[in-house]
Amino acid sequence: MPIEEVCDSVSAEDDAKKGPDVPFLLEERVKEKVSWKDVLRKKVGKKCSCSSARFKALLVDSIPIVKWLPRYQFKDWIIGDAMSGLIVGILLVPQSIAYSLLAEQDPIYGLYTSFFASIIYALLGTSRHISVGMFGVLCLLVGQVVDRELTLAGYPSDTNQTTLGNVDNSTGPICDRSCYAVMVAATLTFTAGVYQVLMGLLQVGFVSVYLSDSLLSGFATGASLTILTSQIKYFLGLHLPRVQGWGSLIKTWISLFKNLGHTNLCDLVTSVLCLLVLVPTKELNDRFKAKLKAPIPFELFVVIAATLASHFGRFEETYGSDVAGSIPTGFMPPQLPNWSLIPNIAVDAFSIAIVGFAITVSLSEMFAKKHGYMVDPNQEMYAIGFCNIIPSFFRCFTTSAALTKTLVKESTGCQTQLSGLLTALVLLLVLLVIAPAFYSLQKCVLAVIIVVNLRGALRKFGDIPQMWRVSRVDTIIWLITMATSALVNTELGLLVGVLVSAFCVLGRTQSAQVRQLGQAGDRELFEDLASYKGLQSQPGVAVFRYEAPIYYANQALFKKSLYRSVGLDPLKEKARRRKLDKQRNQKQGGEDQNQEMDVSTNVYLLQHNSLYTLVIDCSPVLFLDTAGVNALKEVCKDYKGLGVDVLLAQCNPSVIDSLRRGGYYDPKKGTKEIQFHTLSDAVSYAQSLKSQNGDCDTFV
Repeated sequence: MPIEEVCDSVSAEDDAKKGPDVPFLLEERVKEKVSWKDVLRKKVGKKCSCSSARFKALLVDSIPIVKWLPRYQFKDWIIGDAMSGLIVGILLVPQSIAYSLLAEQDPIYGLYTSFFASIIYALLGTSRHISVGMFGVLCLLVGQVVDRELTLAGYPSDTNQTTLGNVDNSTGPICDRSCYAVMVAATLTFTAGVYQVLMGLLQVGFVSVYLSDSLLSGFATGASLTILTSQIKYFLGLHLPRVQGWGSLIKTWISLFKNLGHTNLCDLVTSVLCLLVLVPTKELNDRFKAKLKAPIPFELFVVIAATLASHFGRFEETYGSDVAGSIPTGFMPPQLPNWSLIPNIAVDAFSIAIVGFAITVSLSEMFAKKHGYMVDPNQEMYAIGFCNIIPSFFRCFTTSAALTKTLVKESTGCQTQLSGLLTALVLLLVLLVIAPAFYSLQKCVLAVIIVVNLRGALRKFGDIPQMWRVSRVDTIIWLITMATSALVNTELGLLVGVLVSAFCVLGRTQSAQVRQLGQAGDRELFEDLASYKGLQSQPGVAVFRYEAPIYYANQALFKKSLYRSVGLDPLKEKARRRKLDKQRNQKQGGEDQNQEMDVSTNVYLLQHNSLYTLVIDCSPVLFLDTAGVNALKEVCKDYKGLGVDVLLAQCNPSVIDSLRRGGYYDPKKGTKEIQFHTLSDAVSYAQSLKSQNGDCDTFV
């Protein structure tokens, strides 16, 4: 019976005559085609509609504080927010000085940066815990650009006050080195902020989905090691330059060991005493946090006691201890960026914008998952963008989320971004009134507080065995991200982590196996024969499952794995038969020729007579591309040449659509579309074809 008649007889079966050879069909919905113009018009109309409800929703989405501030639980949250805001504000004073010098700026501009960033992010940010301010990596990048532009403008590196009359400065015709450095940093910050806001408008915040839990944890741990290493010199009271470039952690430790002989005993003793106080008290806070409404601010007590001891003990004058020093007070009038500098720093600003966004989103996602709430990556892009644009008019430089201060903020009881406003209030008081009060605060005390609050991230090393038992792939991602962030470069660690995660996903599709399935009794349940006992195979019908999408990168592996699992490689079989035919033609004599033909036929029948239908379970196949469709075409064609039919079962709608568009179903070649929604339907259909038509070689 011809193939067309077999398929037509199945499709035209009477409703009263329903048997196992009639596959169950679902009626597909007719998809309404919508013009792209109508879709665009609808979206534009929705975005541009004007109403009170629309304005309210836009205001709440754009300024998140409008949403959460009216719901603020004052009695439960105010103590934690107040303590974290106060402590972070105190920590920001010496850190702002150090990071501003790293960015080639005067110390006062570091305080400006932290002050404005804290206020703006509290208004626009969606994370409750992260602290936005100066981050060491960004400060280094800003400092490199400032150094380069100072050199190009003709300022010698060893000159502090040099007049340059041809600099285009909106504040006046003459600009010294410090003024020009501020101008470059502010213009760079403004440009980076514009990039970030544009990325928010283009809705590219989706990139945060590629930052997995293992990646974020590895990045945080690696960065914690770098932060820990950077604080050791303050423990020992060593005056060492900050190491820049790749491998800074190893280089810093080498420098520390070389200079151990210059350790300041006063700073070392102070560090040890603070550690002896803070470590056990922090453990007590963690153990009884369920009973405490807010953690006891032991860090604040240590800071006050250490400042008084240093002041009255004259540690700086007597022992040469490194202290915060004096900070000038007051604000300066705003100024516009230097527009003529933008072409020179546009590329640098883009890289800074990407790094700042990646750091902010990674930290906000990490703490949001830890505390059980959601953050909006696109809104985070807007928030960090405006944290750069607006402060740039007040001589500030680039900011992002800062891991050290975020860990301190979280561990001291932060509940909302109200703590950021309180931090800004502390900085305002410092800028206007009480700057001299922190003059005698030793930097080693602040370093101890930072290191003690890194305990959570550093404890991840103890979780490695458990992580390895749960998922080796996630553990490998964690280790590579952590090692790259710590030993090579912090921002590079985040990039490497994303790439390793992507390659791991790709590797899983490459290592997918074809598994032979068996039926569990009379139930419509098919599972792997190698994994379960008591499963049965149907005579003449083999059922296989491929547990991955079929696309260009693994289509060759799919065919190879399928042929190996079936035990019949059509290409090798055809080559073997051609070889036998060639040998037969070379034989002289009818007796030898008949004997060789019998051998060829017998071998073929022994291997293939029992298998007449191959069913492929496509339920795990999420999608097919052109290469995947062509691979299935080749499988069907190759097996058809050996008298084996290939049936596809449990295909999802997108796979069926890809098969149709790819020409898999071609009535002109006898391949009519017959869908099998269950494996039982496919097996029953195969058995009915065998009983009705013998060696029917249709394939669908």
